[in-house]
Amino acid sequence: MSKTQTKTQEMPDKGKILSKPRIFFGLIFILFSIILTFSFISYLMNWKSDQSQAGTMLDKTIKSSNLFGKVGDWLGHIFIFDSIGIASFIIAFLVFVFGTLILKKNYFKPWKTIGHSLFFICWLPIFFGAAFTKNQGGVLSGVYGYQIMDSLNTIIGNIGMWLVLAASIALYFILEFNLRPSSVKAKLNEINENTIGRVKSMMPSSDENFEADEELEEEISENNVTVTEMVTTKVNEESLSISKDFTEVTSSPVIETISTPNQTSFDEDKGISQSINLNLNTKPSIPVINPADAFDNKPVSSLSKGEEDIKFNVEVAPVIDVLDESDKKSQELVEKHGLYDHKLDLANFHMPTVDLLKDYGNEEISINKEELEENKNKIVGLLKNFNVGIAEIKATIGPTVTLYEIVPEAGIRVAAIKKLQDDIALNLSALGIRIIAPMPGKGTIGIEVPRKNPTMVSMRSVIASQKFQNTDMDLPVVFGKTISNEIFMADLAKMPHLLMAGATGQGKSVGINAILTSLLYKKHPSELKFVMVDPKKVELSLYSKIERHYLAKLPDADEAIITDTNKVINTLNSLCIEMDTRYDLLKNAFCKNLKEYNKKFSERKLNPENGHRFLPYIVLVVDEFADLIMTAGKEVELPIARLAQLARAVGIHLIVATQRPSVNVITGMIKANFPARAAFRVISSVDSRTILDSPGADQLIGKGDMLYFNGNEILRLQCAFVDTPEVERLAEFIGEQKGYASAFLLPEYTSEESTSTVGAFDPNEKDALFEEAARIIVSTQQGSTSMLQRQLKLGYNRAGRIMDQLEASGIVGGFNGAKAREVIIGDLHSLEQFLEDLRK
Repeated sequence: MSKTQTKTQEMPDKGKILSKPRIFFGLIFILFSIILTFSFISYLMNWKSDQSQAGTMLDKTIKSSNLFGKVGDWLGHIFIFDSIGIASFIIAFLVFVFGTLILKKNYFKPWKTIGHSLFFICWLPIFFGAAFTKNQGGVLSGVYGYQIMDSLNTIIGNIGMWLVLAASIALYFILEFNLRPSSVKAKLNEINENTIGRVKSMMPSSDENFEADEELEEEISENNVTVTEMVTTKVNEESLSISKDFTEVTSSPVIETISTPNQTSFDEDKGISQSINLNLNTKPSIPVINPADAFDNKPVSSLSKGEEDIKFNVEVAPVIDVLDESDKKSQELVEKHGLYDHKLDLANFHMPTVDLLKDYGNEEISINKEELEENKNKIVGLLKNFNVGIAEIKATIGPTVTLYEIVPEAGIRVAAIKKLQDDIALNLSALGIRIIAPMPGKGTIGIEVPRKNPTMVSMRSVIASQKFQNTDMDLPVVFGKTISNEIFMADLAKMPHLLMAGATGQGKSVGINAILTSLLYKKHPSELKFVMVDPKKVELSLYSKIERHYLAKLPDADEAIITDTNKVINTLNSLCIEMDTRYDLLKNAFCKNLKEYNKKFSERKLNPENGHRFLPYIVLVVDEFADLIMTAGKEVELPIARLAQLARAVGIHLIVATQRPSVNVITGMIKANFPARAAFRVISSVDSRTILDSPGADQLIGKGDMLYFNGNEILRLQCAFVDTPEVERLAEFIGEQKGYASAFLLPEYTSEESTSTVGAFDPNEKDALFEEAARIIVSTQQGSTSMLQRQLKLGYNRAGRIMDQLEASGIVGGFNGAKAREVIIGDLHSLEQFLEDLRK
């Protein structure tokens, strides 16, 4: 196993392993900061007497008066005397901040705190060195502060040194508190305006204001200057400058755009015009401003030069809180109780670890250069024999298949290469040759050739990968690896349903186990429920141990894994009821999908008293769909089709598998609603076209070799292998933990057949031909619907209803498959007496 895989296998328990060391180291740093602080305080109190003891750590005859003994003296001597003096307390403070950050207690803003601390560490020692005498400043400034102060004093003198200190401190406060002249002036203006406004509001109104307005109006009329003349004069005085870059283009008939073929008129990245050329010889026109519209029908005098800088204040209206009462209440609940935690019922549930899966050792792909060279020569030689020239060939090695990409020479038809598929397979003596002509998104033709020594893709390697561990998909499904040896994943929530097909023994059941395993490794029991249908009774029985965690069933069902056909019909119809119920909940919550609904519920915006609840995803897994179609037919197909059409938005997804992908099993209605398909090896190309709408699945080599179709392109994958013992260990690990009281209960569903009893027969609603049909049935002693059609010349529907009434009344027995129904009344005399009793 590679180093990357070994690291990723430890990912699930990484948070638990690192939690205790994080607390330990955080407390160590906080404790060390406390020791530094009290050592510095004690050293400052007795530094003269204890200074000489810093180098006599092991001398027992000399005692220290420091709170922390000689260690405290040594720390004080190193940090205070020999370094930065009293600024050493900032070092202790930074150690404390670092300890709180390790404990994830964000009491301080880290970068801002470090910036301020570095400023004071640099300038405090210099300040104390300059402010105090040499005897006092030696300990307060430290060696660093004294040396810098002495150097500055020698170079720029005492006054220059104080000017540098004052300038530095002033610059610090200007940058920190935004003490620029403009901001200070704006603040003073704001205070002045507020004061003037309060004074004006206190002054009484008088007629003097109206007299002043009349004088102003007379002065304006004497000047007799219009706004149009003012704007024109301004334009003539100043030069007109035209910028090449525009953020806004206004419509004007004077501006002309000149476009050339080599110029681009629109930049897709910036969304603005990049090559707008203007005819600069054109005389610009000035829009005329209507004074009546601009100044409320009052003439305006021309502005003097001093009046251009008129004070213009802009006030931003405060944001109005438009939250309704329900939103406020939900916010209060979140602040009081926090977000709703759907995992709280199983808070101690541990997700499965990678160790439960088997390690198959080294899975690195080995390159056989001889095999590659041999296949290349055979492909090139064969195509040359058929006059198909190749310009370039490239090989991509996958776990089980090598992809040879060829670039044909100019003039070669693609169809000519596609026809040579059987010839290439014969020449290479290989099973499973598939030609992709052309390859999607590439100008090449692909030839897939199986390897002689394929490499296994284990479930452990793909589960432990970083791609799977760090995915943010809602329902991540990891299938295996592609031809280029990349791990392939898909989101079941976006598929939204998966149709699987493959012959017996080609890896279909292993593929289902791989899908279920990847979901179990990623989703908590409160987030996901499975409805498992297993007509073969042995494939999915391993998952019965996780019934109280992940499975869903009907209220009256004994087992969660369904094997009886009648129970399958009831379960599918129950899922339809669950789907309709969920749609009603989404409609009342004004949500479009399950993700939005659960988010609203977690934010406590939905009231559980109104029926709202956290909705888990439900995945229906059908292992053998063909058997259900043979035994139940339309009764299974119709609810499956209805769920496939509608259930995506409410979080119900389907995984349907079959080993016989014929058209009577996978009907057009089923295929239309299953855009995602997974095909393992099938027998004929007809089956491949049924499942994938294209050939190719009949050319697979089996043992997990599969094609995946997502509605756009077909990908060849090697499905990850998960063995039965691995599934057993996984199920036991989950089953041994505390689960819910029972499996997730689906809505109760009562079939129509169970209600059609003798007591349900109403003589007043019987058919007009009921008695005549009863006489025919009793006289012939043959309970056949087709006979009633012939004898009474009825349609099938009416004949079927009459037969149901005869069964409900007790004249004939129940449905007996292909055989005729049993006639309970033996002769016509008894029948007439029975009919006479019904008429009463």
